Amino acid sequence: MKQMNLLILVVGLLLGSCTSNPRSEVKQKAISAQRPNIILLLVDDMGFADVGCYGGTFVPTPNIDRLAAEGIKFTQYYSAAPICSPSRVGLTTGSAPGKFNITSFLDTRRHNRQCEQADFLVADAPSVARQLQAAGYATAHFGKWHMGGGRDVDNAPGILRYGFDAYASTYESPDPDPLLTSTNWIWARTDSIKRWRRTEYFVDKTLAFLKSHPNQPCYINLWPDDVHTPWVPDESTLDTHPNGTEKPREFKGVLAELDRQVGRLLAGLREQGIDDNTLIIFTSDNGPLPNFDGSRATPYRGSKLSLYEGGIRMPFIVRYPARTPAGRVDQQSVLSATDLFPSFVTLAGGASSPQPRTDGEDVTPALLGKPHSHTAPLFWEYGRNSKSFRYPLGRDRSPNLAMRQDNWKLLLNDDGSQLELYDLARDPKEVTNVAAQHPTVAANMRQQILAWRAALPAPPEAPLAK
Repeated sequence: MKQMNLLILVVGLLLGSCTSNPRSEVKQKAISAQRPNIILLLVDDMGFADVGCYGGTFVPTPNIDRLAAEGIKFTQYYSAAPICSPSRVGLTTGSAPGKFNITSFLDTRRHNRQCEQADFLVADAPSVARQLQAAGYATAHFGKWHMGGGRDVDNAPGILRYGFDAYASTYESPDPDPLLTSTNWIWARTDSIKRWRRTEYFVDKTLAFLKSHPNQPCYINLWPDDVHTPWVPDESTLDTHPNGTEKPREFKGVLAELDRQVGRLLAGLREQGIDDNTLIIFTSDNGPLPNFDGSRATPYRGSKLSLYEGGIRMPFIVRYPARTPAGRVDQQSVLSATDLFPSFVTLAGGASSPQPRTDGEDVTPALLGKPHSHTAPLFWEYGRNSKSFRYPLGRDRSPNLAMRQDNWKLLLNDDGSQLELYDLARDPKEVTNVAAQHPTVAANMRQQILAWRAALPAPPEAPLAK
């Protein structure tokens, strides 16, 4: 009898271990009901194929790959532009950067006029940080800004005016961190935080900000200026290359360090006990340069400065342990940088104040594991004249307008020339122009994109005289 009771007890214990724990289920439901911390980790100039989980073979990237293994990897996400300043404006405002007259990288006033663009993003532009701040989030920006300020542009609005509670930024901002800018330039050997330690510094700032707001959800832009050139992976590089390099060896070192810092970020979230309820978006602002014979954007044509896929189709990973499935690869959803604004507002519990109109769609279901098909076309522009927009050279140089509708991708210049049409489902490498075979599709898309371009505001003023 005792043996029978013992057997029953053992079987009961085994069965109990195979069923869910009610307390664990309650805890998980409580976590899922909380508003998440949101970290937008925007890498600078990372190509589609730089990291292992997207086919990269430069160096192992186990921590970035882990984001994908524990979340969702998307294969059809697009930045708002093929260069930094407008791509960041698209993320911040949820709208086409041309609506704010930001079309290229921001530089001196003369450069900006030559590019037919403004000097900075206006302070009253829609801002996802401001929207989340109004909803009760603590907000911070750590890393590259490049939406105004620097060089001779001394009247750009401060970062706090866009809805941030705290920030630390680089030279290309209205108020650079003095630890990063000992001279009037992007970086210098005399900086207190060395070039190769910057990403570590921004990760430290991120973790400290989260720790200082234990009972408040946080929204953080973690925008390192890696893996942008020049590459300086360690101090020894400066002995042979005082200004950094654009060589593969140093690129590999910088990429390896970026991956290490992603690992430190994940470890820090676990230490604080907020890992499950923190949504991390990992992506890039635009395509790579140098592109190493196309290997960094494989399998796509194009690079930074190009509206072919290699310039605007970016790696995009979503990890949110409380709510996203692990190990998912979403090859169906077509997402845009402008979609993040309305989606973040939804994830934060909805708008607590009137939400500004944006170009993006709420793609929250896709971020949580349910594929989404974009209902509206996507539009891009890059290049308002041949003097300031003369790169890249060769076959990667694209027309200055692009549009995606369903699986069709159309490119042409704003004067109507150089019309190209590609079926991305059959030709993702954009090899065969099929405009002649599909004249109705080409004509319809041509009309739409030229109308979109014509509706953008006129440049702020004529180029400055030499």
